[in-house]
Amino acid sequence: MNELKSRGILEEKTIAQLRRESILSGKSAEAIINEKRLADDRTVAEAKADILKIPYYKLDAQKIDEALLALIPEDTARTYGVSPIEKKDDLLVVGMVYPDDTRAQEALKFIARRNRLNLGVYVISYADWQQVLRRYSPYKSEVAEAVRSLNLDTEKSKKLIDIEASSGSEDAPVIRIVADTLREAVQSEASDIHIEPEENYLRVRFRISGDLRESASLPLELAPSVISRIKVMSNLKIDEKRVPQDGRFRARIFDREIDFRVSTFPTPLGEKVAIRVLDPKTGIKTLSELGMNDYTRKIVEEGIEKPFGMVLISGPTGSGKTTTLYALLQILNKENVNIVSLEDPVEYFIPGVNQSQVRPEIGYDFASGLRQILRQDPDVIMVGEMRDDETAGLAVHAALTGHVVLSTVHTNNAASVIPRLTDMKVEAFLLPSALNIVLAQRLVPVLCDNCKKPSAPPETIKTIIKKALEGVPEEIALKFKEPYQVYRAEGCPVCKGKGITGRIALFEVFRMTAEIEEITLHSPTAQKILAQAKKDGMVTMRDDGVVKALEGLVSIEAVIRETEE
Repeated sequence: MNELKSRGILEEKTIAQLRRESILSGKSAEAIINEKRLADDRTVAEAKADILKIPYYKLDAQKIDEALLALIPEDTARTYGVSPIEKKDDLLVVGMVYPDDTRAQEALKFIARRNRLNLGVYVISYADWQQVLRRYSPYKSEVAEAVRSLNLDTEKSKKLIDIEASSGSEDAPVIRIVADTLREAVQSEASDIHIEPEENYLRVRFRISGDLRESASLPLELAPSVISRIKVMSNLKIDEKRVPQDGRFRARIFDREIDFRVSTFPTPLGEKVAIRVLDPKTGIKTLSELGMNDYTRKIVEEGIEKPFGMVLISGPTGSGKTTTLYALLQILNKENVNIVSLEDPVEYFIPGVNQSQVRPEIGYDFASGLRQILRQDPDVIMVGEMRDDETAGLAVHAALTGHVVLSTVHTNNAASVIPRLTDMKVEAFLLPSALNIVLAQRLVPVLCDNCKKPSAPPETIKTIIKKALEGVPEEIALKFKEPYQVYRAEGCPVCKGKGITGRIALFEVFRMTAEIEEITLHSPTAQKILAQAKKDGMVTMRDDGVVKALEGLVSIEAVIRETEE
């Protein structure tokens, strides 16, 4: 720990917090650093390698073949933080997260002796080791094996059956099917799991990078048992199938705790289950990891550092607004700051933040919750969404009375937020003092690094590129000269033929200026605010997207499709 401090990797305050949390949770320091992104994982591993005088190795889990994985059992890999790297003749090269762990050393020596091999050791990062663990226990083969063990009659499985029909002997394979489905969803970085009874089979689909894809087809006879198992895990009523139910549970998967939010829905063919996968590793990110460039990030950070005022994020459903809110909370989350949030629902639990879930059915909504929050001596208030006039009015007054207020609102772009607030009966003269910054965002697919290739854009695209570069700061525009290059990805084994590997956000943000204040007080139309924000230096989502397309992060077609001029 002291070495990490002396090398400037971690601050003393962070190290003290890290030690305390490691003792209380029982997790390793590496696990907590990785989970909370306290430092770059590779930097920590390289520092450890330097201290222990053992070389560091950047591991690519996808390049390890199955035969090599078989040399080190999964239990050994998980227990001791080790991974095979390669085998050369009679030399087995391995990676270790904890190379100074004598138990791990003995375990590897035993494996080497058993296979009559010599041993070579590298230091690997915690994150790379986690990727290797995901190579074990392939999902589809596990599910297929579990289904086979049930000895189902495929003819019978096509018929409607008693949805409560199950026996003790069936429990183990069904439990395995559900567990493997959850593991596969986490490994695939799926945001949602859909388990849907069709006429002849039970369909399992994952939503990955915004798109739903079928991942497994199970016999229809399994539907009652699978859905009952999920209900048991979520503490829902097993015998209630007439009305929708909501629940959640937490499970430890791939060495980290993950929340699953469950919703059941009755259909004529049986109950459908939708499960939201709330993985902190994918859901809690920094602004840079979300795709925010340095220019925009500086504006945002200056906006939230003010002692009071509102920071509003706009965008359609599924555009990542909540993820950005959590990124801002991470910046503000300090020991001397009291942060209280109202959410519907609480998606990710953040240590140090007082999070509360609204329950409109019992009268605890955003408006009533916001009144109570003001009695909790808050410094920062996060309101998940401003849905009604009362909540908007209360949030504005909270911002005017010495609080930092973070919230979201549904509009197409940043410039439409001020007119939307006035539509929600917020007095226009209050907004210049209350509003610090307004941010809007969209999500677009990220191109696969392995198979993306440059190409020359057609003339129509060139015109769009030139116009966009006129709207970005000069230091950014100067990076790109004609002839311009855009990128396309056809698909490869790494991205499983999709050509994309996740999504990234396009942002636009403007701050309250004297000119925008004047427009707000007299005629706050989106067109006037947008024109003035551009004059004040706002980089629009279209401009931000074009820059990302020229950098090879996204396709220009996706940018044009998701943004407006």
